[in-house]
Amino acid sequence: MNRRQLIIPLVTTTLSLLVIYLLAAFAPQPLTLAEYFWLPVAAAKTAYLRVLLFVQIALWLSLMFLIVRLIGHFIFSFVFRLRKGQEAPRLIRDIFAIIAYVVIIVSLLKYYFDLSLGPLLSGSALLGVILGLALQDTLGNLFAGISLHADKPFEVGDVITVGKWTGVVESVTWRAVKLRTFQNHIVLVSNSQTAKEYVEVCPRDNNNARIVFFSALYTDSPVKVIHVVREAVRETENVVRDITPVVRIRDLGASGVDYECKYWLEDYARHNDTDALVRQRIWYAFRRAGLGFPFPTQTLYFERSKPTRTTGVDGLTDRLAAVDIFSPLTAEELARLAADSESHIYAPGETIIRAGDAADSMFVVHDGRVEVRIADANNGYEQRTVATLSEGNFFGEMALFTGEPRTASVVAVEETEVLEIGHRAMKQLFKTNPELVESLSHIIAERRAALAATAATRTVEEESEGLISAIRRFFGLG
Repeated sequence: MNRRQLIIPLVTTTLSLLVIYLLAAFAPQPLTLAEYFWLPVAAAKTAYLRVLLFVQIALWLSLMFLIVRLIGHFIFSFVFRLRKGQEAPRLIRDIFAIIAYVVIIVSLLKYYFDLSLGPLLSGSALLGVILGLALQDTLGNLFAGISLHADKPFEVGDVITVGKWTGVVESVTWRAVKLRTFQNHIVLVSNSQTAKEYVEVCPRDNNNARIVFFSALYTDSPVKVIHVVREAVRETENVVRDITPVVRIRDLGASGVDYECKYWLEDYARHNDTDALVRQRIWYAFRRAGLGFPFPTQTLYFERSKPTRTTGVDGLTDRLAAVDIFSPLTAEELARLAADSESHIYAPGETIIRAGDAADSMFVVHDGRVEVRIADANNGYEQRTVATLSEGNFFGEMALFTGEPRTASVVAVEETEVLEIGHRAMKQLFKTNPELVESLSHIIAERRAALAATAATRTVEEESEGLISAIRRFFGLG
């Protein structure tokens, strides 16, 4: 309750008591204490008593107004919150206040002016009919609002659709439901219209689902398409990760296979932005996986070409030559490694590798930035960033050379292109030049010693010898 709402009744009550005290101090005739606060109209024979009468009425009106406010605040802000977990709606508060004020005014009229309610009610029956017809829409909105508060089909913060309007509920008043649309417009839908219309409710505390549609080529495996899209959508912001997205074939279209992807949102009010982000992630995932979107059926396909790289082999060779771990390689070996590597593009926020996953490849950042994240020791569900890598940096080398599981997760900060070097490409180099095993293991050992400060307990030579054995065993070099 706003403190300002108590100022007027407090001031009025105080002034009334002060006036009564002054009237008592200068009274021309003695009165009992009760008469100073309860003086019937019939007893007000003099001007002094009539002034006292009106001061008494003002006192009781302001005092009752104050008491009603305090009782309403206690019931609806404390008791209602303890039972329901939230404050009572404004409409219920107003109805309680109106009923209380009517009872108080009628009681004061009955006591002070000795008015009988029977003739008053019977005489106003015709007036009530006239007012009822004139205020039919207003009363309809009022009772519809009471019904909405009683049934509570939706609450403030829910996303609802009423007729042609969709938006977030901001309030429910005597007259209308206030919606804020996704264009940031305010729409007032009358309570009576809301009660008559079909209402679709997306509760804010519920995982509401959305569906996006896309198509893939007939030459693309549905199993691969479903897997690629499911994993891409699962990592999208505002998508519930505990519920696996559902990807299924919707139709066999004229130019491709039509799919639908169903996923659940944490905040449904952001569904438009999330739908757009999901479509973006599907596009990036398709490109990395070598999948394609169908063109109109008028286009003739004689052969589906492989996805072209954003950078030529010469550019990839130059990039790999700048990576210190590959410094022992000759120009010819670098060119072969560049030709066998694969280029992938990731959207901002996408996970490139995940801690704990089994793998046999490493990555070189060709363009963009990535963050290296590990599990927080204080909260296993949270991750903290331990490093940011940019162009020319690499990660995941231990998985490539020894087959160790990923020890950290790497997430793209911006649109990032990475070069993936796989087990098969390195095995071909080791077969043609076995001496690379020792050279590469020594460089890796120096890097691990510098990063993990292991040199204090284990020399670089000892680390290198262990890596040589692990690399030979993993690549089957004997």
